Amino acid sequence: MAVRGIVFLLSGLLLGGCMQATLDPVSDANFTARDKKLLANPPYEKATIPLTYQRHVVQYHRKEAPGSILVDTAERYLYYVLPDGKAMRYGVIVGEDAQAWSGVAKVGRKEEWPGWTPTEGEKKRLGPLPNYVEGGAHNPMGARGIYLFSGNQDTLFRIHGTNQPQYIGQAISSGCIRLTNEDVIDLYNRVKMGAIVVVLGPKGSENRVASAATRPRRLERSPINWNLTQSRRAWGSLN
Repeated sequence: MAVRGIVFLLSGLLLGGCMQATLDPVSDANFTARDKKLLANPPYEKATIPLTYQRHVVQYHRKEAPGSILVDTAERYLYYVLPDGKAMRYGVIVGEDAQAWSGVAKVGRKEEWPGWTPTEGEKKRLGPLPNYVEGGAHNPMGARGIYLFSGNQDTLFRIHGTNQPQYIGQAISSGCIRLTNEDVIDLYNRVKMGAIVVVLGPKGSENRVASAATRPRRLERSPINWNLTQSRRAWGSLN
């Protein structure tokens, strides 16, 4: 038992650096009946998420208020700030270098199993796509959508689930922040409308430390990264 305790302590120190991390097991206690049905046999390959990108409660040393969200795009983490100097940390997929963004926004809308309407630009760029994709496990928006606003304007950036969990910890999206469906459900249940969302830019950039005066750039297209091979695999008869 003593050896097991030492191994666990060393593991926590390695994962969190100066932060002591404790694993928060994934639970379906907050899943709706629809969640359980759609995630029981999802139309995508289940992935083994590296331990460092699994959900943890960690020490949090920045000054964001409890209830805020901070995204560290360089480290591929999203933090939901808790009281008493702690945060829930999730592994995420972030935007590619050319699609990365930073700034401060607020949660302006929340939706369960959101639908997706591909833009004309996406159809030209990515190949044949339907005009609309109903919400579901095959949809690249995943189980939940958290929509980021600047004032009353939709920035078109989202925090949402994914049908590509194998890419957690990587930078492949078109700007949106993606979590596993299980983790985005957990985050969705915690975050409130109007919550502040801070997104840190790449290390060494001018916008690494975001301020309330920094607003995310508004895109003129949908921010979802759509992989045609993955879409065919996920949709089956739809393509």
